[in-house]
This record gives sequence, C-alpha cells and structure tokens, in this order.
Amino acid sequence: MSEHTKRQIPVIVEQLATTVGRRDEGPNMALAERVASTLDKDAVSALIRVSLEGTAALRADAIKVLYEAGEQAPDLLVPHLGAFVDLLDDRNNRLVWGAMCAIDVIARVAPAKVYAQLAPIMAAVDKGSVITRDHGVRVLVELGGDQRFATKAWPLLLEVLRTCPVNQIPMYAESTGKVVPGRFEKALIGVLEDRLMNMAQPAKRVRINKVLKRLTRRH
Repeated sequence: MSEHTKRQIPVIVEQLATTVGRRDEGPNMALAERVASTLDKDAVSALIRVSLEGTAALRADAIKVLYEAGEQAPDLLVPHLGAFVDLLDDRNNRLVWGAMCAIDVIARVAPAKVYAQLAPIMAAVDKGSVITRDHGVRVLVELGGDQRFATKAWPLLLEVLRTCPVNQIPMYAESTGKVVPGRFEKALIGVLEDRLMNMAQPAKRVRINKVLKRLTRRH
C-alpha cells in the first residue's frame, strides 16, 4: 500500500454513510459519483483497503461506493479484480454480493481477466444469494457473448438455467437469449422447454415463450 493511499483512507472513511451518521445511501452515492467523475484511482485503492479491513459497516459502505463508481467508470475497478475475487469467500454476505456486482462491472471492459477467475466466481454463484447469482449470471452472459470464451461459459450458463429457482428463469432466459451463439441455440431451447413444463405461473410462462419464439424462428 502506498503512503498516499494510507493518507487517503481516513479522508475516504470520513465521507462514508456510517461515519456521517446516515442510514441511507446518499453519502455513498455522492462519493461514488465524485470518484467516478474524477477517475480517482487513489480513492479506489483506499476504498479497497476499507472493504477488506474496516468494520462491518464501513466495509459495506466501501463496497457500495466501489461498484457504484464502477458502473460509471468500470476501468477504475479492473486493477483490483483480485481483491473482489477474494471477497467472494467472505463470511459477510453483503461483501460477497457487492464483490460480484463489481466483478460484473469489470467483465464489461476486461472479460479476459474475469474469465481467468471463473472458478472462484462459479463457486460463489453455486452457494451464493440471489443477488450474487444474478450478477454471476450477468458475468457469464458477458463471457458467453464473446467467441473467445463461449465454449467454457455456455455449458455453465445452461447448467445454471437447469438448476436455478423458478423465479430467476425468465430473467436468465431473456439475457441468455440475446447473446446465444448458433451452436448453443438448440441446447438453450431444450433447457427452457424443460423448465417450462413445470412452470405454473402465467406471467413467467409468457416471458419464457417470448424467448423461445425468437430462438425457434432461427431454425
């Protein structure tokens, strides 16, 4: 850790919601906006340290600022991918799904780096909360839409679709249906048709059928 980063940590901590006595995310969102708009790499490094070493409340604030800043300036997060991957194994679920949100952001601009970390990402998807899984699937969709990574990503996506809770199937079907390469279309159709057979909710069936209609028109 550089001396400048060390000096930045208390400055950053002073601006987090917990420190200013706020229970809403307003201070964290304002800090994220400032970090992103100024491309403040030192602030990001300081936030990483807080997310790894702070109190539970400060860590939650820091991870929020990081992924929100990343939404606006994703390149800021790329050098810290390893820290986010480490957080996927944290005992604090807030840190786990926050880290996956950050990895989701990074995948949009540095998919090859994220692809290299696919094993711990999938381990977190398999055992994680709904939010962790949702953003993990978004990572897989990003990779699955890139021909360099599709061969590995698509079997994983199909397995998620086979096994995920019913409530998540429509959203996952819609996102995967937009990027599926031709060689995986039939497999995706088969998985969605199988899940549709045991789906009672009309609204969910409508969404799945729309995806299937788009896919079957190509054959």
